[in-house]
Amino acid sequence: MKQYTIDDLKKKKLIIFEAIMGSHAYGTVLPTSDKDIRGVWMQPFEDILQYGYAEQVADEKNDIVYYELRRFISLLRDNNPNIVEILFAPEDCILTTSDEWKILKSVDKKFLTQKCRWTFAGYAIDQIKKARGYNKKMNWEESQMVRKGVLDFCYVLDGGGTTSLHDWLVRFNDTKIDMFDQRDFSLAAIDHAKDVYAMYQFPGGIVSNVNTANDVQLQSIPKGILPTAYLTFNKDAYSTHCTRYKEYQTWLKERNEDRVKMNKSHGKNYDSKNMMHTFRLLKVAIEIARTGNLNVRRSPEEIEVLMKIRHGEYEYDDLLREAEEMIKNLDDEYDKSILPDRVDEYYATSILFEMRKKRYGFKNNIIP
Repeated sequence: MKQYTIDDLKKKKLIIFEAIMGSHAYGTVLPTSDKDIRGVWMQPFEDILQYGYAEQVADEKNDIVYYELRRFISLLRDNNPNIVEILFAPEDCILTTSDEWKILKSVDKKFLTQKCRWTFAGYAIDQIKKARGYNKKMNWEESQMVRKGVLDFCYVLDGGGTTSLHDWLVRFNDTKIDMFDQRDFSLAAIDHAKDVYAMYQFPGGIVSNVNTANDVQLQSIPKGILPTAYLTFNKDAYSTHCTRYKEYQTWLKERNEDRVKMNKSHGKNYDSKNMMHTFRLLKVAIEIARTGNLNVRRSPEEIEVLMKIRHGEYEYDDLLREAEEMIKNLDDEYDKSILPDRVDEYYATSILFEMRKKRYGFKNNIIP
């Protein structure tokens, strides 16, 4: 497969459309907002024959993404919200256009179908989940989430319950002259007892290394030594902690610091940008059902409300209730809508061929 770069697309003039999308297109831009460029390009005919299709080209951060025409129309047929928005980009956001693009733009409304009920609502629900996920990570950060080790999930059976290994060692040392730690004890397996071990006062160590171990270790115990206690290792809880910690570290590395500062400033402990997009997507979905059209740039009145959500002027639970009510109402709106069930496959393919014919200079008629 031939690898294209953004410079390749520009130097060879393969881009047939590009626009500034995201908050600039919606009307919700802030001074700290990134500039997202989205576009469509057409792969040279000889490259398709020699190397096969290339689907898209992007920069490292995906701030700039260009979709090859075939990929773009495929996603368009699926009513992918991000792709549909490109087709309806506001005039003042368009950077490049072409005669080939005019063919597709002239029939843009034919690509709005009943599928928007599911795709736009699905994206909205996903934004709600992301906002909730952010809330959890904010709580992790506030509680100073730290990496725990195997020993933090080890417990000693104590009467009818358990005591953490740390507390048990403290209590054990209170009754002894010498001080003991995990290296002074060894474990042996117990038949038919998963993750439960006999613990002996015998040097060896419950773990090989307190900083790097991912499990307890077993030792060969000399005959005649009786168990000092019985220990259980909550391996499932340890695995969950490791997963959550890794996810948290990834979030710390990839998060947008300006976005984090804004979310902290309004103090509502949810990602207000995700919630803003939830309402925008739901409003757009309703508009498509009612009018058969899509306005990427929202009205001044709606932008005012969206920006209030963005700045955390509403409570999370209130926003969630309203969003859930809008999702319920979508079914009624689309049941009344005259939108087609789907994009006709032959029609979409014909448009694709008509655009390629114009670009490649083919003379034969593609559409009867």
